[in-house]
Amino acid sequence: EVQLVESGGGLVQAGGSLRLSCAASGFTFDGHAIGWFRQAPGKEREGVSCISSSDGSTYYADSVKGRFTISNDNAKNTVYLQMNSLKPEDTAVYYCAAGPAGGLDYDEYDYWGQGTQVTVSS
Repeated sequence: EVQLVESGGGLVQAGGSLRLSCAASGFTFDGHAIGWFRQAPGKEREGVSCISSSDGSTYYADSVKGRFTISNDNAKNTVYLQMNSLKPEDTAVYYCAAGPAGGLDYDEYDYWGQGTQVTVSS
């Protein structure tokens, strides 16, 4: 059974940092891309970042470029999202997802975690 489990969310003040983790089981990252998405109340789910396991290429939404960094540890089957200089508008439930193609379009992803809440206070 494929499972993705996010952790690391929480409450942080504006300007602070959090590191999210996405641990996978039931499949290996090889041949997959892992993406991070977020959804704030009343808003559509948006792509934040993704990483390709094949060549390590990364992509970021404009809203997080320079502040967020995605990385992977294939030996641990875990992908991380380091979030710095957090802003109140980063508040959302953050999801990780796995798919064959990557990118920031959630339609490209087959497997999803349950999400972790990130709240940034002003």
